[in-house]
Amino acid sequence: MEQGRFPRIMTLKDQLVRLLGADAVSDDPQTLAEHGGDKWFANHAPECVVFAETTEQVSRLLAFAHERGIPVTPRGGGVGYVGGCVPVRGGVALSLARMNRIKEIHPADGVAVVEPGVITGVLQAAVRELGLYYPPDPASLKECTIGGNIATNAGGPRCLKYGVTRSYLLGLEVALADGRILRTGGRTHKNKTGFDLVGLFTGSEGLLGVVTEATLRLIPLPPARATVSASFATFPEAANAVQRILGAGFLPAALEIADAFTLRSAREHLGSSIVPAGEGHLLIDLDGHAESVQSETRALAGLVRGLGAVFQREAFGEADCEVLWELRRQFSQSLKATGLTKLNEDIVVPRGRLVDLAEFAVKLREKFGTPVACFGHAGDGNIHTNLMVADYDRPEVKERVGRALDELFAQVLAWGGAITGEHGIGLAKQRWWEAAASPVSRSVHQALKHALDPKGILNPGKFVG
Repeated sequence: MEQGRFPRIMTLKDQLVRLLGADAVSDDPQTLAEHGGDKWFANHAPECVVFAETTEQVSRLLAFAHERGIPVTPRGGGVGYVGGCVPVRGGVALSLARMNRIKEIHPADGVAVVEPGVITGVLQAAVRELGLYYPPDPASLKECTIGGNIATNAGGPRCLKYGVTRSYLLGLEVALADGRILRTGGRTHKNKTGFDLVGLFTGSEGLLGVVTEATLRLIPLPPARATVSASFATFPEAANAVQRILGAGFLPAALEIADAFTLRSAREHLGSSIVPAGEGHLLIDLDGHAESVQSETRALAGLVRGLGAVFQREAFGEADCEVLWELRRQFSQSLKATGLTKLNEDIVVPRGRLVDLAEFAVKLREKFGTPVACFGHAGDGNIHTNLMVADYDRPEVKERVGRALDELFAQVLAWGGAITGEHGIGLAKQRWWEAAASPVSRSVHQALKHALDPKGILNPGKFVG
């Protein structure tokens, strides 16, 4: 060898380019920063970002990373709220955004076959044109991906009647940590062949494998829709109306509630003419055939009126219903417009505890000096409990807010609730994982993780190491 000449050591990017091609790999600083976090506060840049376009590329990457012990953190749209796709140990951020093809929509079978990067709202629009319906509707449906929805078992307002993402998964193609490709489930609407591996990967937050294809169940699109918007003088009255509506035999497609702080923020942001009077608000959707929807809506409107609503309005048809729903869709933005930092906690309580939760939120505000805004899915008890924090960057404020969250989650668990209904554990809720899951449950999680990812390369540093 010529004196002074040494062979160049290949960087991780060099190796990945050789493995996957130059178009699939980036270590540009801006790209790394963009793939270091989601909508939560943590951000840790990876060493490289891989933009996979095929299952075969995902498989090759994982086999390579498994052999060398390189961390791989999968990500979809990057719009989660718990830091679930933050690559805290560096390595590779695996973007599935380019795997965005709807491979098939088959009305006769009632299925769609999609890649993980398909935007949820895009799929909904595509199947709607064929008279079909994919009900899961997370608030971020214009940005979030089917793969991300599967990772967190995402839901949305329509969960009450139609269920969450898991209810619509018939089959999965999954790249395992060592690069092997698992196909589980299929395109039939019933399948009891072995363990429920589809369910195992649903909600697994990228810790057990990487979904590269999903076969989804579609249902007929309800031909008619109606919405009832109703406000009450107090939140307890609105919560009581929830119980009375369900107790009367109604099963709305969606049943949403909002508290006084949320409504006041919306009035300040949107204007008092848009936000009805009252300190408790319900938004109720009904769907089905036109005749039955009209009949149900009349009966429901009469029930709500008899419960003392101070404001009430009904709408029929997609366009008019969406006008009423715009208020609900603006709640998050209205809270952000207060200038306070919004900590969005998607806790779940037994439905009978809605008033207790609102009262507990008041106690938290009084004790810790932090307003709490509650709104969300009253029908299934999944209430977005938002701590609204001033000067959140100050260490003493973060410490105080942490104590408030400790008390919130402890009370939710004492009621038999859950610390997350849709967003997942990620980084944000690691602190409460031990309290939320029994020792046996945690050991089963660890056993599954070790069996499927023995080197711990998939999304490391999260609640299951």
